Amino acid sequence: MLNKLISSQRYTVFVLCGLIALAALVGTVLYTPWFLLPAVISTALFLVGVHDVRQRRHSILRNYPVVGHLRFLLEGFRPEIRQYIIESDHEEVPFSREARALVYQRAKGEEDKRPFGTIENVYGSGYAWLTHSATPVTIADTDFRVRIGGPACRQPYNASLYNISAMSFGSLSANAILALNTGARKGGFAHDTGEGSISRYHRQGGGDLVFQVASGYFGCRSDDGSFSPEKFAELAADPQIKMIEVKLSQGAKPGHGGMLPASKISPEIAEARGIPMGIDCVSPPAHSTFSTPTGLMEFLGQLRELSGGKPVGFKLCIGHRREFMSMVKAMLKTGIVPDFIVVDGAEGGTGAAPVEFANRVGMPMLEGLTFVHNTLRGAGIRDQVKIGAAGKIISAFDIARAIALGADWCNAARGFMFAVGCIQAQACHTNKCPVGIATQDPVRQRGVDVADKSERVARFHKNSMKALGELAGAAGLSHPSNFMPYHFMFRQKDNEFLDGNEVYPYLPEGFLSAQTEIPELAEWYSRWERANADSFAPPLIPQAAFERRQIKSMPSEQHEVAK
Repeated sequence: MLNKLISSQRYTVFVLCGLIALAALVGTVLYTPWFLLPAVISTALFLVGVHDVRQRRHSILRNYPVVGHLRFLLEGFRPEIRQYIIESDHEEVPFSREARALVYQRAKGEEDKRPFGTIENVYGSGYAWLTHSATPVTIADTDFRVRIGGPACRQPYNASLYNISAMSFGSLSANAILALNTGARKGGFAHDTGEGSISRYHRQGGGDLVFQVASGYFGCRSDDGSFSPEKFAELAADPQIKMIEVKLSQGAKPGHGGMLPASKISPEIAEARGIPMGIDCVSPPAHSTFSTPTGLMEFLGQLRELSGGKPVGFKLCIGHRREFMSMVKAMLKTGIVPDFIVVDGAEGGTGAAPVEFANRVGMPMLEGLTFVHNTLRGAGIRDQVKIGAAGKIISAFDIARAIALGADWCNAARGFMFAVGCIQAQACHTNKCPVGIATQDPVRQRGVDVADKSERVARFHKNSMKALGELAGAAGLSHPSNFMPYHFMFRQKDNEFLDGNEVYPYLPEGFLSAQTEIPELAEWYSRWERANADSFAPPLIPQAAFERRQIKSMPSEQHEVAK
């Protein structure tokens, strides 16, 4: 009997609501109208409880009528509670409070220094630091640039070392796109359109654009969704477009397509993408224009000609390393070498993605960047291709480290979103972004004041470049492009650290095609031999671990990995 009574206590609030409602109604009729307000509230709660008991969708509500709603209420506020009350300054979910604060301060032009020493665990595994010089230098001009454009490029572009990464109109609101692009124009850096093509807000902002050509071919597609050379040529002639980027995959969800439901397609989105209203907009996982490494290079060559010789390249998150080597072999076979390659990391991505893809698919940026850099060095064409790095790059240290490991410039998406006012609510896919950045709700996006936020975007870029110049100067360098792996140290264990050359070495130029082979690089040679310029398919399906190949001929003198 006692157990039954205790078990029934979960209905206490429900029963009390009913009793209070009844008493208040009686009091309203017999005594005073002042009882009407509690009568209405308690009756409403009692009716909610009746519905909870009768519904079949939520077990919690059936067992805990009325009070069970507190669980869903607290769950709805969980990200905000965690972010503002529980989260520490150094906890990354996915960006730490310290990282966000740094962007906010630099975007607003406020003091970005902190007192009383670092909160980093400098003796913990994974900690990295820059080695400084006893003879630091002062760099006055921090408008750092890199020239992008290989031998076949007729319109090279002098890009900033820090630019806005791909975010589409449709994923971001009109005001957010306009603020970002206006800020890019004011600050003199580039803005990647993302796969959603060029909207009227990109054009209104007037900033330099990197036009992204993705599997949906938005902005340059035929009615059947295939690539349209005529539409591309017309679009690419726009002087606002400085570079062309073919997206093979992205860090948020490599190997995964997407769909924009018809209900979310506005006339402006349809105009930018060149798609009809009332039909779901599908982005296939793979391109339909090519299916082989050689086909990809031929497509890049076609885009270069159609654009009048503008820099053309591609973006990818590294998956099968052999497949990227196949692309490099196709470059050597066709003679068509991209002007640039953007390496996206698995930690990157503003787009919503399945949890499995966001957490477990794709290579992180540092490893992907190092692999791409060394493969191009091994093939002897690194000097013809510039490399961009994207993936959680927020601070000047992030930029410097990426450059040291092989990048020529860096892109950031979420960093510039913070500059526009993003609070990391992680509601980007719900159309209910609380600050009006990742939404198409016209009321919500009014929260983004274009004049103010564009200034913050430009200011964040300027202050980040100033900080990068200070870091380079501290290392005794005259330009950030001179950063090398040995300028950094990486703690591998709590009591052990390694030189950057040991962790992320530069491999010798041309080693993949050299007559003699280096024993320590046997795995590279094995993967290179399995790569095929005419197919992405593996030459064989492994049933066990690949056997390490034998070095064909030993060098007559000791070969060492380049430091």
